[in-house]
Amino acid sequence: MIIFAADHGIADQGVSIASSDVTAQMVSNFIDGGAAINCFCQVNNIDLYIVDAGIKKALDCASECFFVQRLGSGTADFSLHAAMSREQVQQGFEFGRQIVTKLTQKGEHILLLGEMGIANTSSASALMCALTHYQIEQCVGKGTGITEQQYTHKLALIKKALTRLTEDDDVTTILAQVGGFEIVQMVGAILAAGQQQMPIMIDGFIVSIAALAAYRLAPNILGYFIFSHQSDEQGHHLLLQEMSAEPLLSLGLRLGEGTGAALAWPLIQAAAYFYNNMASFESAGVTV
Repeated sequence: MIIFAADHGIADQGVSIASSDVTAQMVSNFIDGGAAINCFCQVNNIDLYIVDAGIKKALDCASECFFVQRLGSGTADFSLHAAMSREQVQQGFEFGRQIVTKLTQKGEHILLLGEMGIANTSSASALMCALTHYQIEQCVGKGTGITEQQYTHKLALIKKALTRLTEDDDVTTILAQVGGFEIVQMVGAILAAGQQQMPIMIDGFIVSIAALAAYRLAPNILGYFIFSHQSDEQGHHLLLQEMSAEPLLSLGLRLGEGTGAALAWPLIQAAAYFYNNMASFESAGVTV
């Protein structure tokens, strides 16, 4: 399990219930082992790694499970201008590739993805609008539970940002305009895992938008995706339909962190064990 964490400049516009400070606080909690994802990884024997892809304030931490791959101190406010440069997007792809390569060399053979970043549903919603045919109202949800007034404000900011985009913009341009540092690194990680023919367990709304971006860049990668669950975030079911996905679980989750992927992992283990070890009727002497 790799959790990519980063901050978003648009958080300063009040589109979330929490400030950007919470991103670093939650990353510290992941490292200390106190979050929901830590519990789910521990009970399921999942190796957990955390990546600082560009949180606002860098952490002073020397943990073996913590990787620093910063693209900056949070993205720019994409409601005003591009979130990042195209060069940062490409560097993000490379960072994602590097960590997957590093972990596969350690013997990891399946990739589970999670994320952390205050206001990253704003970025993911904008990306969904830009990468699909859906209307903005179908893509933008309330994230972790903002008020109706905050939701209206969030919708207006995303609409404003999307006016900078055209139908001719490629995926890299779209990611640069409204993406997040954690999202572009997840795209790179997904592409690298696909190249190595690794199964990739997709978590909720944010990870799914990274998966969609990777799919747009490399259509053949879709066969390596395992969609762990359908989250409660508005638009996620439509995003899953865009990739003809059949999620394993539907638990009303809206937590992120890779929790849906971790909860679905026992199903993957059971399926593999069943496939490799269950006797056939013939070998078991069962006559039908």
